[in-house]
Amino acid sequence: MPERPDYAAYVTERSPRLLRTAYLLCRDWAQAEDLLQTALVKAWRAWRRVGDNPDPYVYRILVNTHASWAKRRWRGERPTERPPDGPDPADGIRAAEDKAVLWDALGRLPQRQRATVVLRFFEDLSEPQVAAILGCSVGTVKSQTSKALAKLRIDPGVLAAAPQGGE
Repeated sequence: MPERPDYAAYVTERSPRLLRTAYLLCRDWAQAEDLLQTALVKAWRAWRRVGDNPDPYVYRILVNTHASWAKRRWRGERPTERPPDGPDPADGIRAAEDKAVLWDALGRLPQRQRATVVLRFFEDLSEPQVAAILGCSVGTVKSQTSKALAKLRIDPGVLAAAPQGGE
C-alpha cells in the first residue's frame, strides 16, 4: 500500500499542474495563484484526513473555492480584446490565436460546464473522477460536458476563427 505523500513533497511536485488548472478555471494568472494558494492552505488544514491520493480532494477545493469567489466577484470589469500574457513565440501565430480564441470561449461557459471541461480534457480525468471532485453523478458530468461542447461548437469567437473552406 503506497504511503500518503508528504504535504511539502506534494506541493512541490503538483503545484505547476494545479496552477494550470486554477488558471483554466479563472483565466487570470494572478487570481490563479491566489486560488491555488488558498486551496493548498485548505488542503494543509485537512491533510491528515486527505488519504493516499490527494489530487481529487485538492481539485475539489480548487473548483469549489473558485465557484464561491465567482459568486462574490465584482462584475464591473471589462475584458480586453487580447489577454495580457503574450503567446509563446515557439507556438506560431496561428496556434497562439487559436489558444486565445479557446480561452475566451472557455471563459464564456457557465462555472460548472467550464469545470467539467477543464477537469475532463485539460486534466485528463475520467468521468467518475470528475463526478467525485464536483460532488455530482457521472450522468451530470456527461450532460454538463455535452452542453459545454455544444456551446463551444457554436461560440461566435470559435466560429469566426474557424478556417474557411476546409483548411
